[in-house]
Amino acid sequence: MTVGLFIPCYINQLYPQVGKATLEVLEKLNVDIVYPSGQTCCGQPMANSGYEGESIGACLNLVENFKDFDYIVTPSGSCAYHVKQHYDIVEQTDEVVKVRNNVYELCDFIVNVLKKKDLGARFPHKVGVHKSCHGLRGLRLGSCSEVAGESFSFIEDLLKEVDGVELMPLTRKDECCGFGGTFAVTEEAVSVKMGKDRIQDHLNSGVEVVTATDTSCLMHLEGLITRNKHPLKVMHVAEILNSTIK
Repeated sequence: MTVGLFIPCYINQLYPQVGKATLEVLEKLNVDIVYPSGQTCCGQPMANSGYEGESIGACLNLVENFKDFDYIVTPSGSCAYHVKQHYDIVEQTDEVVKVRNNVYELCDFIVNVLKKKDLGARFPHKVGVHKSCHGLRGLRLGSCSEVAGESFSFIEDLLKEVDGVELMPLTRKDECCGFGGTFAVTEEAVSVKMGKDRIQDHLNSGVEVVTATDTSCLMHLEGLITRNKHPLKVMHVAEILNSTIK
């Protein structure tokens, strides 16, 4: 298979180490990975702000850059979900349908396409998993607490195999952090309160490092952690899976 690496715009600009870690993890798994240099934003920020029509150019550009790959992998559940669920605003050509069907969040791709769990990583820390809304309730990367049925989590499947990781149980493990893209701007007070609640849950559980499949949520939490001088660190799951800390 040939895989296209989709790095969201905010990761490219603000957290390039997450993009590099994603690439290195896939290379370790012997994936034939390509980074199309013409890629830009998937269009989600515009669509979330009520300007869906103005995002069509970004949507078509993404399709043009990734239409020839067997799979598209991204370290962002929210961007993967946007492509899968909201690209119905453009004509459903064969290329558009192919891209929508074959875009995967990183953990989902590793567990369900590559059928791998143990990546040989080592990270001796107490880790708290933040289950981002788009990944959890959109992509179904894990089970939701309000739904009866068997419990599962692709991100936890991978982290359980990382040598030294101690996954810390949370009281409200699938609650929103309050980021929500432009929600954090238009509803700042509510967003901050939600973020503080999530951080306190991690603190109460003895967490050292908060991780997630979405850097956008981690960015929101990191801002509150830094401002309030909490003894927590945030890392994208790709960084942990790529870690060889002794």
